[in-house]
Amino acid sequence: MKYKTLILTAALLMVGRVAQAEQIGSVDTVFKMFGPDHKIVVEAFDDPDVKNVTCYISRAKTGGIKGGLGLAEDTSDAAISCQQVGPVELSDKIKNGKAQGDVVFQKRTSLVFKKLQVVRFYDAKRNTLAYLAYSDKVVEGSPKNALSAVPIMPWH
Repeated sequence: MKYKTLILTAALLMVGRVAQAEQIGSVDTVFKMFGPDHKIVVEAFDDPDVKNVTCYISRAKTGGIKGGLGLAEDTSDAAISCQQVGPVELSDKIKNGKAQGDVVFQKRTSLVFKKLQVVRFYDAKRNTLAYLAYSDKVVEGSPKNALSAVPIMPWH
């Protein structure tokens, strides 16, 4: 029992911090007689490792009976837009290039096998953060993706 707790704690520390999104709105796209309608959901999250960068994601959410029960698989369609909302503070890990491709957001989009992820890259030459949103699946990934870049500007 003691070893299981130790292993679980170590695994959680290695995963790193992943942001939690808050839903800021949605629109219905298809009426469903039973269960919730299909919709596009808009969510916002703050980068957990970069102060004052907020990303907004719009993604498809499947409704109907399966969607209402959490058994439906959402499509891989998503869009992302990230903005500087205050003076940006990069960690030394990011500045030194040791945080390339860090997952900053994950959302399960099927019961088991599929998730929407956002990864961050730092382009030191251009002093810009790039955020890539994509969907992955255990058996096959999805080429559908979206990108947003945040130039790090002096804040006035």
